[in-house]
Amino acid sequence: MEIDIEKNARAQQAMANFKEGYNCSQAVLLAFADRINMDKSTALKLSSSFGGGMGRLREVCGAVSGMFMVAGLLYGYDEPRDLQGKTEHYARIQELAEEFRIRNGSIVCKELLGLKEKESSPIPEKRTEEYYKKRPCVQLIGMAAAIMEQYMDEH
Repeated sequence: MEIDIEKNARAQQAMANFKEGYNCSQAVLLAFADRINMDKSTALKLSSSFGGGMGRLREVCGAVSGMFMVAGLLYGYDEPRDLQGKTEHYARIQELAEEFRIRNGSIVCKELLGLKEKESSPIPEKRTEEYYKKRPCVQLIGMAAAIMEQYMDEH
């Protein structure tokens, strides 16, 4: 399936959110706040811990985590004994992860950024033109939002 993030409104919104200064997870979740009926402040606080691959630990990409949060809020289960609902949702999350992995090579922040080691500093880098030139984050955020929107359109 073809995805053009340049023509995808949610992808464009997510990328603009990131360029405004929100972290990768916040940028994606905020782009869907209207669809998940969540106010901006709650969406931003909920997703604030997942930027930089979870608090700059460079684990699962924050854009992917944001995509998963959207999926959970739209399609997730809320009964602890709902084995079928849990199974269906985990299958959905695995499908979304695989789509992102196919398009980008990984769902792990460190690998997507080409880093040899995890970051040890909690201090985020300043967002400069040089920052945006050396990081694929804007495009990854756009792709996560576009994948999520396409999933929503199909389901």
